[in-house]
Amino acid sequence: MYKGYELPPLIKGKLVKRYKRFLADIELETGEVVTAHCPNSGSMKGCAQPGAEAWVSQSTDPKRKLKYTWELTRIDGTFIGINTLVPNRLVRASVEHKQIPELSDYDRVTSEVKTSAHTRLDLMLENNNKKPCFVEIKNCTLVENGVAMFPDAVTKRGQKHIQELAALSDAGHRTVLFFLVQRTDAHAFTPAADIDPEYAAKLMQAQLKGVEIIVRDVAFDLDADPAVICLDQALELV
Repeated sequence: MYKGYELPPLIKGKLVKRYKRFLADIELETGEVVTAHCPNSGSMKGCAQPGAEAWVSQSTDPKRKLKYTWELTRIDGTFIGINTLVPNRLVRASVEHKQIPELSDYDRVTSEVKTSAHTRLDLMLENNNKKPCFVEIKNCTLVENGVAMFPDAVTKRGQKHIQELAALSDAGHRTVLFFLVQRTDAHAFTPAADIDPEYAAKLMQAQLKGVEIIVRDVAFDLDADPAVICLDQALELV
């Protein structure tokens, strides 16, 4: 039985600071301060609070300059996933294990599919009876007053993905924009129009062209062995 995407072994500490986008100093429970790779290049608004609980993984690859990776944090009781590689892996695994009802009637999943000269989308879903379904996955970690929002900074790349999905929809394909809210304190979702009004406008236009929007949050089980992250609730688009 599928229980969720398995996380690497986690080492607990607390965040000292995040800096230069890709670096974070973490004080481990032993008192040692280590510099970890921060696998999130975004603004991380509301996710990098000094003193917050933090968990890192440790690589055994001797070629890595930084052997630790910042995986998740907990702020005021809310778990927040930091690693932006997790959403694509989690959504793909959830599709393959028929954990997403809206996407459960596909037999084959392909990642990183080139759909035009300069654009790749995250997933292509196929079965023998219908046209492929194209899915783009977005990692969402910004939440204010219980409402998840995307993006947390202006994203020209995200705008391009919306336009690509809309073009594929116009061509008769099923297209899905999947927002994975990688934290546990949201009850609804809305595009962050105050941060990137152009993205919000393009999202509304894409919906009118038939691009579907799926929003799910996650649950973490750190007591499992290994620890896992899994899809949880569907969030209302407001």
